[in-house]
Amino acid sequence: MSSAELSSDSSLLEAAREGHGESFAVLFDRHRGRVFRHVIHVVRDPDIADEITAMVFYEAWRRNGSIRVVDGSIVAWLLLTANYTIKNVTRQQRRYATFLAHLPAPEHVRDVANEVVDDDALTTERQHIRQAFGRLKATHRNVLTLCVLEEFSTRDAASALQVAEGTVKSRLSRAKETLRKHYVAQSNTGTSERNCALSEGRAQ
Repeated sequence: MSSAELSSDSSLLEAAREGHGESFAVLFDRHRGRVFRHVIHVVRDPDIADEITAMVFYEAWRRNGSIRVVDGSIVAWLLLTANYTIKNVTRQQRRYATFLAHLPAPEHVRDVANEVVDDDALTTERQHIRQAFGRLKATHRNVLTLCVLEEFSTRDAASALQVAEGTVKSRLSRAKETLRKHYVAQSNTGTSERNCALSEGRAQ
């Protein structure tokens, strides 16, 4: 293992800012997998996930002077950049219907739904939560991504988002409440559609 591979993100980033491409390559190898896993959960298409991951690291190289290091790591900056890139790509390709379609239901927001016992109900519930997540504004998606999906502390999330820790806590609370409201609305819509379909089926 080379000395570069043993170096911290901070020292590698400093070297990359001075034009040392091999240092940036180490950062890429170190964090590509985590960024790709985050993206693939959202877009569920390996080719698109590869493209978005490449775009994230291109932005990291292009804007290396503005990358914020949190707790010795650049991963928070990469994940937030991935969120923005995903949104841009899905907008451009009119993929709103599939945006975050395969994001696992986060345990910390399970209060938005009752427990379910059969697989069909569980699949429907997760789909509603993903759709509700996709309707959130960027600030709410970002705070949920860091604090819930990636389990950052509120302090580290605050550093990544460049806001006060109290702001993160209030945003997180509002994000969960908004997610719950979107979830309930989505569930009610789904129930109405299923009832209409059943009524039409009986009529035939």
